[in-house]
Amino acid sequence: MAKVKFTAGRIADFTHEQGKKSPSFLWDSIAPGLGLRATPAGAKSYIFQSKLDGQVIRITIGAPDTWTIDKAQAEARRLKVIIDGGQDPRQVKADGLASKQADRDAKEAIATALKARQASESITLGDVWPVYVAERSPNWSVHHNEAHARIIQAGGENWKRGKKITEPGPLASLAGVRLVDLTMPRIEAWAKVEAISRPSSGRLAMRLLKACLNWGAAHADYAAMTTTNAAKSTKARESLGKAKVKNDVLQREQLAAWFAAVRQTRNPVIGAYLQCLLLTGARREELAALRWTDVDFQWNSLKLNDKVEEFRMVPMTPYVAHLLAALPRRNEWVFSSPASRDGNLSEPRYAHNQATVSAGLPHLSLHGLRRSFASLCEWTETPAGIAAQIQGHAPQGVREQNYIRRPLDLLRMWHVKIEGWMLEQAGIEFVTVTPGLRAVI
Repeated sequence: MAKVKFTAGRIADFTHEQGKKSPSFLWDSIAPGLGLRATPAGAKSYIFQSKLDGQVIRITIGAPDTWTIDKAQAEARRLKVIIDGGQDPRQVKADGLASKQADRDAKEAIATALKARQASESITLGDVWPVYVAERSPNWSVHHNEAHARIIQAGGENWKRGKKITEPGPLASLAGVRLVDLTMPRIEAWAKVEAISRPSSGRLAMRLLKACLNWGAAHADYAAMTTTNAAKSTKARESLGKAKVKNDVLQREQLAAWFAAVRQTRNPVIGAYLQCLLLTGARREELAALRWTDVDFQWNSLKLNDKVEEFRMVPMTPYVAHLLAALPRRNEWVFSSPASRDGNLSEPRYAHNQATVSAGLPHLSLHGLRRSFASLCEWTETPAGIAAQIQGHAPQGVREQNYIRRPLDLLRMWHVKIEGWMLEQAGIEFVTVTPGLRAVI
C-alpha cells in the first residue's frame, strides 16, 4: 500500500479510478492509518484505518472541505492512541456520546424538578381549597358546604337581601399564602387577629383548615407542601379561646309569650317554620330543606336530612301537621320563599329576633329552639333516648347503639305528649277533628 505525503495539491487532484466499482484510496505517509477515500460518485473523505484484535477497523473522519490536513492527521494520531490502548474508537465515541447525553438528561431532570418544585411551592391555600371542597363535598351536608364557602370568601358581594356587603371570611387573609408558608408562627399571628373581633368564626376556621391540611398531607399533589399541619398549633388554639356554653333557651313560663309573638309574624311561612322548629327540635337547615315529598300526611311522618345518618324519620305531630297543611305549595319546598334564590326559606333569623324582642324575651337563637326542645322534654319525663332520637342525636352508650330499635309509633306517643304539653303551657287549645285539623284559641 503506497503512501505519499498529503498536500493540498495531492488532495485536490486525487480522484476515483475510472472503471473501478469500489472506492479508491490514497494513504498518508505522515500520520499512520490516515487515508483519503474517493467513491465512484466522486465524494471524498478522510478516513482512519487500523487493526484491533485482528479485525480491520475503518472510521470516517470527515470531508476535505471541512477538515484540514493537519487536523485530519491529528485526529488519526488520536485514534491510533486509542487503538494502541486496546480500545475501539467507535465504542469510545459511543460511550462519550452516551455520557454527554446522560449529563444533559441529568441537567434537564434537575431543571424540570426545580421547575416543578417552584410551581408546586407557589400553590396557595386559595388554590387548594376549591379542589379539597370539590373532592370532599359529596360527603357533606348543605350547611357544611356553605360553611366552607363562607369561611374563605373574599367578601365585597351583595347579600341575598338588602344592601349590605359580605365581609371577608376568616381564612380570606390566608387564601393568598403559599402552603409552604403556612407555618405555625403564621397561623398563630392570624389567630391573634381573629380572636379580637370574631373568635367563634376563627375557631371554626381553624377546624376546617386543619381538616383541609390533613387531606393535603395525604394527597399526592400536595403532600410535599403540607408535611406539617400548622392548624394544630396549641398557641393559636389558646388565642382563639374555648367556645362558651350557650344558655339561650325558652323557659316554660316564656312559651306563651313566644308563641303569641311568633304567630303574629307577618310571613305565615316563617311563623310556621319557627313553631315547627321548636316542636320538632330539628336543626334549622334540616327543617328548611324539607320537601313536600318528605311529608306523609297519611302516616303522619316527616323525613328529615340528618347530620349523623343520611336521613331520619320523625313523627308529624297533630299541630305540626296543621301548620304544614296550611302552607302554600309554591314549589317543592315546604317552607318556600319567592324571594329566595333557591326557592326555600333561607334566613328566618331577622323575623325571629323581632318576635323575641316584641315578646320581651332575652336573645334566643334558632339553635336555641333546638336546645329548648331538649330542655322542655324534661317536664314531660320523656326518656332521654326518645328525645335524642327525635332530634337526631347520635345514640349514646352500648345499649342505645346496639340494642334499642324504637318504632316510629313509640316516638309518636311521646312526641304528641311533648307537643301537647308545650301548647298547654302556651295557652293554645288545639283539637283534632275529622277529616282535618282545627286550632282553637
